[in-house]
Amino acid sequence: MADVIGAIRDKWLALGGNSFTGPALDVERPTFDGVGRAQPFRDGVIISWHPQLGAFEVHGAIGEKWQQMGREQFGYPVTDETTTPDRRGRFNHFRSMQIVGDPVASIYWTPETGAHEVRGAIRSAWERSGFERGPLGYPMSDEFGDAAHRRSNFEHGFIDWTPQRGAQVHGPVRID
Repeated sequence: MADVIGAIRDKWLALGGNSFTGPALDVERPTFDGVGRAQPFRDGVIISWHPQLGAFEVHGAIGEKWQQMGREQFGYPVTDETTTPDRRGRFNHFRSMQIVGDPVASIYWTPETGAHEVRGAIRSAWERSGFERGPLGYPMSDEFGDAAHRRSNFEHGFIDWTPQRGAQVHGPVRID
């Protein structure tokens, strides 16, 4: 078992230590930017720390999506995995510390929709509409498109973005 130290150790203990995460698989290592630290644990949990944000855990399907998205390059976690207010899903919020303005992104998961990322102007529009409790519901896709047109699908509509119009909410309609 690898040692767990510092702020990551404090978070690990607050989560219940081995009872939540299992033992550490490796020592903590610097993140891509050399500013933060991260440490993996047996049960698929990663605790990531940034000096301006603190230490937070990511795990399960959200953790898998976060790793696919580039981990801390997608964003440092700013929440532990949390149950949504309707208790149907779970989420983590992230902050991209290496991008001007430190934008926030999120990964939301439900058993029906799976884990999907929402970020940028599309996330801001979804937030204004009430996140998952709003008329669009949960994300059904990751953001897709090119530099001229981006889109994310939701349970009851979609949000698209262009540089000319910004983010536009379309719904509620059923997206299958």
